Amino acid sequence: MLPLFIAPLRAWDRRAADRVTQFVAISETVRARIAQYYQRDSTIIYPPVDVDRFSMVDARGDYFLILSRLVPYKRIDLAVQAFNELGLPLVIAGDGRDRARLQEMAKPNVKFLGRVSDEAGRDLLARCRAFLFPGEEDFGITPLEANACGRQVIAFAAGGALETTLEGVTGEFFREPTARSLADVVRAFDDKKYDPATIYQHAEKFSVKVFKEKLMGLVAGSLGR
Repeated sequence: MLPLFIAPLRAWDRRAADRVTQFVAISETVRARIAQYYQRDSTIIYPPVDVDRFSMVDARGDYFLILSRLVPYKRIDLAVQAFNELGLPLVIAGDGRDRARLQEMAKPNVKFLGRVSDEAGRDLLARCRAFLFPGEEDFGITPLEANACGRQVIAFAAGGALETTLEGVTGEFFREPTARSLADVVRAFDDKKYDPATIYQHAEKFSVKVFKEKLMGLVAGSLGR
């Protein structure tokens, strides 16, 4: 029965969109989608990252990290397959409907922690060798939270990651959505070449303060028209 409801919803959505004064997008990906479906331009204001909640530490672990809901579109299966091949330690924190399938395919070097507290999550981010972001997202805040801990990211080269990760400075990209592509980047990865202070300074560009300034500036500009 869903098709009976879709057409009226689309018509209502189109009328509502025509009444919008100013669109705000969270990334170039979303900006392109607004242009495609509404034929309207939009201003990009990135979502805020509470960088003050995170800190850098000197003691580092030897593990790579995923901190995420365990659902299929996150493509955590690519990371599990890649680390099955590499034999390197991978820690996966989070829970979701894909967990049983992922655990069944994982080898012993892949450890599942389930849901963790905010404090434990911050500690995991601060001590990992790199944070893995294997899926495509409109934006993706967690990689920037890793950056706020001075830790680099290995991300799939698509979506919001292209705007939040500076290749060779705050992380690396793998360019094909395959376990082999990810494994090749991890195999060549050298965490010693990154400067934690530079990575943290990058995260500050997405801070709550910056978000508020840009949003209030946009509102003030709209009211002044």
